[in-house]
Amino acid sequence: MDVYGRTLGSRFLLGTAQYPSPTVLQSAVRASRTEMVTVSLRREAAGQRAGQEFWSLIRSLGVQVLPNTAGCHSVKEAVTTAQMAREVFDTPLIKLEVIGETDTLQPDLFGLVEAARILTDEGFEVLPYTTEDLVAAERLMDAGCRVLMPWGAPIGSAQGLNNVHGLRSMRAHFPDTTLIIDAGIGRPSHAVAAMELGYDGVLLNTAVAKAEDPVRMAEAFALAIEAGRTGFEAGAMEPRDMAAASTPVFGRAIL
Repeated sequence: MDVYGRTLGSRFLLGTAQYPSPTVLQSAVRASRTEMVTVSLRREAAGQRAGQEFWSLIRSLGVQVLPNTAGCHSVKEAVTTAQMAREVFDTPLIKLEVIGETDTLQPDLFGLVEAARILTDEGFEVLPYTTEDLVAAERLMDAGCRVLMPWGAPIGSAQGLNNVHGLRSMRAHFPDTTLIIDAGIGRPSHAVAAMELGYDGVLLNTAVAKAEDPVRMAEAFALAIEAGRTGFEAGAMEPRDMAAASTPVFGRAIL
């Protein structure tokens, strides 16, 4: 999977929040076989000692870091957070979130486009958390984004893919753009469905962190994402309205 010129061997991006302990987080990241984790600047900055210990743990995993602007509700807040994240994590990558609605955590698409344009002009490599709205996606591409991260469903909801038709249209509309499903994934089967649509990758956090066994769930998602991608590349048959016998009629017994 290509992310702004970085080739990732894994199509699984994993969040680092809400794990029961640093040890479990560490084991889950390794079980996921991910090569990129997303990190909130707020957590890194929350308490100097705790932040330094957390950052040391992430660095010990040997994976690439994708800072995010989680929890930002305005363009100014998101841009400032991204600028601070670049200084802390020393990377131009930023997962851009501009939340527009409190109950669903739906992105503010207008603010998202504005923030993306500001950040790309400043040299950031922006991965915007968006919806399957094609008009907004076009605006984000016009703003300089080369990766799009549409939601499957509201963050942390575990509902899976709420708008399969919309996501399929988005894949068809942007055949050469890296598209990563972000948010709403609750089960490995949801990840399989996303990958079978032809999406390039999946980013999730809560489904692993809040599982009864986060390490095993991380492994399950890794296998699911790989299986879904393999199935997509193999070319699945189209569904039929009527039955079609798999055994030829020729040679059957005549009674």
